[in-house]
Amino acid sequence: MATPLSSGFAQAHATFNHVWAALMLEELYRLGVRDVVLAPGSRSSPLTMVASEHADLRCHCHFDERGLGFMALGIARGSQRPVVIITTSGTAVANLYPAVVEAKLLGVPLIVLSADRPIELLDNGSNQAIDQRDIFSRHTIVHHDLPPPAAEIKAAFLLSTIDQAIEQQQRTPGPMHINCRYREPLYPGASLVDASDYLAPLGRWLMASKPWSDWSWGDVKTSTVIPALNNEWEAFAQQRGLIVVGSVDDPQQAQQVVALSRQLGWPLLADVQSQVRFDPLNLIHFDLALHDECFSAELAKAEVLLQFGGRLISKRLTQFIAQQPWQDVWLVDPLPQRLDPDYCVKRRLIGSPADFIAAFPAHSEQSPWHQLDSLQRRTSHLMEERCTAFSELGVCHQLAQLAEGQLFIGNSLPARLMNMLGTHRQTPLQVFANRGASGIDGLIATAYGLSCTCSQPTTIVLGDTSALHDLNSLALLKQATQPLVVIILNNDGGSIFHMLPVPKEGELLERYYRQPHGLNFEHAAKMFGLGYLAPKSLETFVAAYTQALTAGVTLIEVNVPHQQVADDLKALGAAIRGEPREP
Repeated sequence: MATPLSSGFAQAHATFNHVWAALMLEELYRLGVRDVVLAPGSRSSPLTMVASEHADLRCHCHFDERGLGFMALGIARGSQRPVVIITTSGTAVANLYPAVVEAKLLGVPLIVLSADRPIELLDNGSNQAIDQRDIFSRHTIVHHDLPPPAAEIKAAFLLSTIDQAIEQQQRTPGPMHINCRYREPLYPGASLVDASDYLAPLGRWLMASKPWSDWSWGDVKTSTVIPALNNEWEAFAQQRGLIVVGSVDDPQQAQQVVALSRQLGWPLLADVQSQVRFDPLNLIHFDLALHDECFSAELAKAEVLLQFGGRLISKRLTQFIAQQPWQDVWLVDPLPQRLDPDYCVKRRLIGSPADFIAAFPAHSEQSPWHQLDSLQRRTSHLMEERCTAFSELGVCHQLAQLAEGQLFIGNSLPARLMNMLGTHRQTPLQVFANRGASGIDGLIATAYGLSCTCSQPTTIVLGDTSALHDLNSLALLKQATQPLVVIILNNDGGSIFHMLPVPKEGELLERYYRQPHGLNFEHAAKMFGLGYLAPKSLETFVAAYTQALTAGVTLIEVNVPHQQVADDLKALGAAIRGEPREP
């Protein structure tokens, strides 16, 4: 409860805790925040009440803090804005850990405002009290442990703390944590607290719309470093080169990389996260084609590598890059991270693809130095032949062609399959994945968060074990305002372990790795009020998915034998390598 003036910041609030909460959320709004996600709790009441009363903040709720964190991750990635997370004290905060880890690795700007007990209520048996100071350790880029609100502490301290934290987050994108200690009272009393004297030193801030302090800097990276590389770039661009595109969220920037590839005559190998995987210039089946000695030998003629974005899904491609005797390797990515697991990179440029490309003079268009397009055709033909059956390969291949709007890809097998299959598309498709830590938790919640930022359909494809990990988040989906389709590839456990060199003696593989569960998701869909379809053929899958794209929220369960996908991939790889079929 707050009483605003005719304009400007409110002068009266429910408690002094609410005064500080209002200052924080108003400053965050002025700095660009538009979405707040909240879980229920008592100690966080000042933050919750203020957020709910702010006319310009959109509030999203979830009862499960783990799912809440991933929902915020999805909203932040889809909106390209920082998102505030509000939780109560105790294990509620700890449940955000997986999402915070993913946000750190992907450079997603989350702002965790965790409510906490004052220091005198720690380590003495007080209820729901744990040590929350720096609970996320090195997985945040900023951490502040605020004192309990007090009139003796200037309001400008709080505002300038927020301003500096956001500036640090803009320089190094990632999650921040502000621990907010509140003494009681937490709820409104008989009368409001008049904070006009306390707030008076803020002067014009009270009636304005700008942040308290303005932090600005020049882009040193592009203004001084890149132009100095002009001569090196000229020499680099004259060689036989290869362009690899990893994770890039902005489709327009990714298209500039495609144009550069065409200009230089260099082959383009684009990951499914690149936003240009389905572009006609991309060697779309490179992952499978690397089984082919002729294709690999032609690709190995490349002398230099230019990579945009990190976190490649294809293991065969990363192995090829690691083994190739490159004359030079440049990596461009806006995150100040190494992103070089095999230590091949010789020139690391921190910046966007657009900044990099704009910094150098354009070349006249060169003819391709390679014959990779024709060499890939055999692989494409063999892949098409083996994607006609009702299988994980067949479903993923069809999905890559049929999906509309946004596609969110789960980790483990779905990411690998979607990175291998599909064909070039005429219509755009934006693709996301949580490939920072590549965990199987929070995938449904992340996809729902992304759907909140888009006026088109959203599809998520994930495995059964991943779906079980985030089953609570199915409760979010009924709030979706656009069509949302959840495709669960149910192979009864972790079938990826069939393709890994795990011990297979006795019951080791089944009990301790694959862990079959014998469950299906029909009753889960009913419990959460979702539409449910379980196609039994590739034709009925196509019909079910096409129908689901037009209305509501639908869970499509694809039940397949647990060994099938491993056998299919083994047989496809052998065919591409030219090995005889097994009897």
